Amino acid sequence: MERVGPPLTAGERETLRAFLDFHRATLAMKCAGLSDEDLRRRSMPPSTLSLLGLVRHLAEVERTWFRRVIAGEDLPLVWSADGDYQVAYEAADASRAEAFAAWEAEVEHARRIEREAESLDVTGHHARSGEEVSLRLVMLHLIHEYARHNGHADLLREGIDGVVGV
Repeated sequence: MERVGPPLTAGERETLRAFLDFHRATLAMKCAGLSDEDLRRRSMPPSTLSLLGLVRHLAEVERTWFRRVIAGEDLPLVWSADGDYQVAYEAADASRAEAFAAWEAEVEHARRIEREAESLDVTGHHARSGEEVSLRLVMLHLIHEYARHNGHADLLREGIDGVVGV
């Protein structure tokens, strides 16, 4: 996944799409060139946070907000039948192939759902809050979610091999 900076002048939808893709590509870059063992390395006890756990978590986030909320698909989380998002962080036995296949599939579903939506004003039902939410809010939420977790990924990557600033 190539990381391209967002446009400096563009419409709202194009800008949101570009920022979200920029953050998706940043996560992929933080994981590039590492072994499964490195990707499973935890930050510090008692945390289970790892780069692979972040990839799995963000697959769940993409799935939930785009497929379950905006598209209204009735499907479970990838790694938790009972809806526990924390299960995704537990990546002790996970592999790069498994985690990235799930994440990349969910990103593609999300991109398709966003492209097919008539506007950013399209809404979906958020079961947890019981409220309707717009595609605009979902895209902004995902940008925030990736930005926050990419900060975690910065620290995790530096702890693994000293690489910073990618």
